[in-house]
Amino acid sequence: MYHLRLKGSHYEMGVKRGKIFNRGRVSFPLRLDAFQLEHGRKSEKILRSFFPEVCEEIRGVSDTAGADYLYFASWMLCMGCCMYNLEQNIPVEIRGCTAFAYVKGEKVIYGRNNDLPPYLRKGSKSEIYAPDGGSRFQITTSSFINGEEGLNEHGLAVAMTFVMTDTEKILPGFNSCFIVRYLLEKAEDTGQAIALLNELPVASNCNILLADKSGRLAVAECTPLMKRIREPESFGRDKIVCTVNSFTSDEMKAYDDACGKDYDSRKRYETVMNSFEKYIDDDCIEATKRLLRGDYGFICQYDREPDFETVWSSIFDVKSLMVYRAEKDPRKTKFVEDRRLCDMLMKSALLFE
Repeated sequence: MYHLRLKGSHYEMGVKRGKIFNRGRVSFPLRLDAFQLEHGRKSEKILRSFFPEVCEEIRGVSDTAGADYLYFASWMLCMGCCMYNLEQNIPVEIRGCTAFAYVKGEKVIYGRNNDLPPYLRKGSKSEIYAPDGGSRFQITTSSFINGEEGLNEHGLAVAMTFVMTDTEKILPGFNSCFIVRYLLEKAEDTGQAIALLNELPVASNCNILLADKSGRLAVAECTPLMKRIREPESFGRDKIVCTVNSFTSDEMKAYDDACGKDYDSRKRYETVMNSFEKYIDDDCIEATKRLLRGDYGFICQYDREPDFETVWSSIFDVKSLMVYRAEKDPRKTKFVEDRRLCDMLMKSALLFE
């Protein structure tokens, strides 16, 4: 996993990334058919209307890498949305992922297994952003510029999980990974994130998990036509919310087009929810590590799945902004403490004393 720090204007951050790609001789499989290109062009207009800064970051990359901006932006906006059912394109979309957040006593904890084809592990990134005019945040991604999860300086965690969508139901808008990036940079708490999300056109089915340092937890179950906010389940004063690769609410299940081909989403969901009262104790970080390793039931054990595994696991202590991450299968890899976001904020505070 690459660890990158980016700061300054969005265009400057894009140029820096483009130079890194050039040094590494990275090429991009920009293979879009007419449907995808049309989707990308319409979605880029929407992205620009809500988040022009990130379009400038994309332009910084494309200018530096020598790629056509609109084609490049279209390719990025098709990711996690309409690549999975067009086999002539690269990458073919297959995604698992389990994400959850809970309040236990005074702690607010987020956890995730990011499940992908193993070839995506090498290019995965954990990045620290300090953009001009936006919140500072850490984002983890198998792509770049957008991401699957993150934590910002205000103590807001945002994460996505992929839900299959029939091609005919996909509309122009934000894909789930750009939603994560947008909310990390623009929102300060769960309530504000929900308000911003409700304004966004969403391209395809997804779940967006939100957790803030006050303990407000929610999952937004999103389709191109509607959004539903799912509240956490309470266990006395404690509470938990979990999301996998399907819709949990009865009202939203009809919109899920996976037809059960979702890497045992229901089993993973039940493992998390059943473990909360039984096993999550005062040592929240260690108990969450054990949960993500599969000690309490099926969650990452893809041994029978060809070319599919947990590529990384993350834990966020939302109040302290501490991050713990295993950068491979968590059963075989230790969780390592990542203090970069904390240290950046501490250094910034000292400069202004």
